[in-house]
Amino acid sequence: MERRKSSAKDPQRPRKRPKVDIATTAMGEVPKKRGLKKDPQEAAKKAGKGQVTPSGGGQRDMAVNVKTAYKRKLSSTLWLQRQLNDPFVAKAKAEGYRSRAAYKLIELDEKYDLLKKGARVVDLGCAPGGWLQVAGKKAGAGAVIVGIDYLEMPSVPGSDFLQLDFLDETAPDKLKAALGGQADVVLSDMAAPTTGHRETDHLRIIGLAEAALDFAEDILAPGGSFVCKVFQGGAEGELLARLKKNFETVKHAKPKASRQDSAEMYVVATGFRGVE
Repeated sequence: MERRKSSAKDPQRPRKRPKVDIATTAMGEVPKKRGLKKDPQEAAKKAGKGQVTPSGGGQRDMAVNVKTAYKRKLSSTLWLQRQLNDPFVAKAKAEGYRSRAAYKLIELDEKYDLLKKGARVVDLGCAPGGWLQVAGKKAGAGAVIVGIDYLEMPSVPGSDFLQLDFLDETAPDKLKAALGGQADVVLSDMAAPTTGHRETDHLRIIGLAEAALDFAEDILAPGGSFVCKVFQGGAEGELLARLKKNFETVKHAKPKASRQDSAEMYVVATGFRGVE
């Protein structure tokens, strides 16, 4: 008797699956290739020595992380990382200013109208020269600008520089001789080296501010202005009393270019009345 082949499928035999083009998506489209993410460090290096330029368009900028190198202190690494991620550092380099501090004076001048055309300006603690550059651009032709600092620095076109400690007893007379008359503006960005002890650092900066004010009261013309760096609580006690007595207006300001984690601020006194 002839056997008939069973129509039932052998459960042990694997089923043949239809061929599917795995190179297409469920919608029948060829998938797009996704690019690899760029390393922020490499992107930063291509942008220029680790600096990252603002991206704009609502996108977040990439921060540059700096690894601690052999024999480099952690504090130095943190300072370098802060510099590379500081937009004012990049802006100063792009616009030809010697330091990011230039933008502090630019903002103060825009707010208080300090640097008028042809003004006579003295800059105490002027190195590396950013404030001298701003004063030269703002005061323009005919201005007389003199800076002093114990640190060495290249000269700034349009200004005179005295390499001398301002606290030297000969400094005031040398500044007067270089200026050749009364001053319209006295600027002081002087700061003593910090010790890490809050009260000591405060006393040091107030001591420099008082010395700068002594000089300003001696050389300022009527109506002149005085700008001075202070820390923490700003001008206090006897210093603040002198400012209010001898100037028409006294204000405290913290420019945007001042680091947010820094205690520095500036006292701006305008409308010098003279010493009573």
